[in-house]
Amino acid sequence: MRLFSRIIQIKKRFPLTISRGTHTGSSNLFVVIDDGEHKGIGEMSPSKDPSDPNSEDCKNILNEFWKDINPKLGIKEIWQLAKDKNIAPYAIAALDIALWDLKGKKQNESIRTMLNMPLPSAPTSITLGIMSPEEVAIRIPLLFENQKFKSLKVKLGSPDGIEFDKAMFSQALESSKEFDVICRVDANGGWNLEQAKRMTEWLAERNVDYIEQPLAKGDEGNLKNLYKNRALPIYVDESCNYAEDIEEWHEYVDGVNIKLMKCGGITGAVEILESCKTHNLKSMIGCMGESSVSISAAAQISGVIQHIDLDSHLNLSPDPATGAELIDGILMPNDLPGHGAKLK
Repeated sequence: MRLFSRIIQIKKRFPLTISRGTHTGSSNLFVVIDDGEHKGIGEMSPSKDPSDPNSEDCKNILNEFWKDINPKLGIKEIWQLAKDKNIAPYAIAALDIALWDLKGKKQNESIRTMLNMPLPSAPTSITLGIMSPEEVAIRIPLLFENQKFKSLKVKLGSPDGIEFDKAMFSQALESSKEFDVICRVDANGGWNLEQAKRMTEWLAERNVDYIEQPLAKGDEGNLKNLYKNRALPIYVDESCNYAEDIEEWHEYVDGVNIKLMKCGGITGAVEILESCKTHNLKSMIGCMGESSVSISAAAQISGVIQHIDLDSHLNLSPDPATGAELIDGILMPNDLPGHGAKLK
C-alpha cells in the first residue's frame, strides 16, 4: 500500500474567535492510502499552537512512519504504533480516517455499518464565536440563512471578562429567538473556578443546555469543586484527548466532547465511547477546522452520541470536499463505502 499526501489551504467564511484567539483558516493535510484498487482518504487540521508540528512536519512524519508499516497489520495495531511513537493525534487521525475509508471501500460497506452504528438522530449545532453584541445581531441571521439548525453553540470565556460574556450571550438569545433554537455554551477554558460557578448559575437561569470546558486544561483539579451543586451539566473538551484521560476525573463531569483530531481518528473515538459507557458518561462530538472529509468520518459514528457539533465544513469558503449532508438540522452520513466523502 502506498501513502500520498497533499496540503490544502482552508479558509473560513467567518473568522472564529474563542478564548485563546481568532482563527481564519488552516493548512490541512489530506492523506491518501492506495492499495492498487481502492483509495482511502483522511484529513488532519493542525494544532494552533506554534510549538506543535504543523502540516508540513506531519506530512514528513507520516511518510517516515509509513515506510516501516507491515501492510498486514490491522487498523488498531497501526493506530497504537503511531500513538506509542508520540505522533501528534491530528496526524494519527488523518492516517486512521484514511485506513477506515479504505477498509470500507474494500468491503463495500460504510464505516457506520462496519461498526454497527445507527444513523444519527440528534441535530448538529451551529457555532457562534466570541464577538461584540453588535456583531452578534448581524452574524446570527447570516448563520441561519437557508439552514434549519435547532441548536446554537455560543463561545464564551472572553479575555474581556464575564460581563462581556453576559452582554454577548444576552444578545445571542435575543437574536436567535425567531429561529427557535436551544443554546449551548463553550468557554474553551476561559474562566477560573469562581467565574465558572457564577456563569454556570447565570446561564442555567437562561435555559442553557450544558456548559463545555468551563475550566482551563491543567485546572482539572477544580472540576470537583465546580461539579458539586452544579447548575448545568459539565462536558470537557480540551481536558480529554485519549480514553485514558477520562480515568482521572470521570466522577466530576457529565460528559466528554470527542474530536477526531484530538483522539487520533475513528479508532480513538471508539475507545472514548467505550470508556464513557463504562463510566456512565454522556458524549458529544465536535470538530476543529476540518472539511467534509473528517466531518463525514465523524458523522459515521455520531448515531450513538447525544450531542453533535459538526459544523466546521459549513464555515469554509469553499469546502474542498463533499460528503455528509445537513437534512432537517441533522448531519446525515451517506451510504457510500467508507466515510462517503470525496475531494472535489
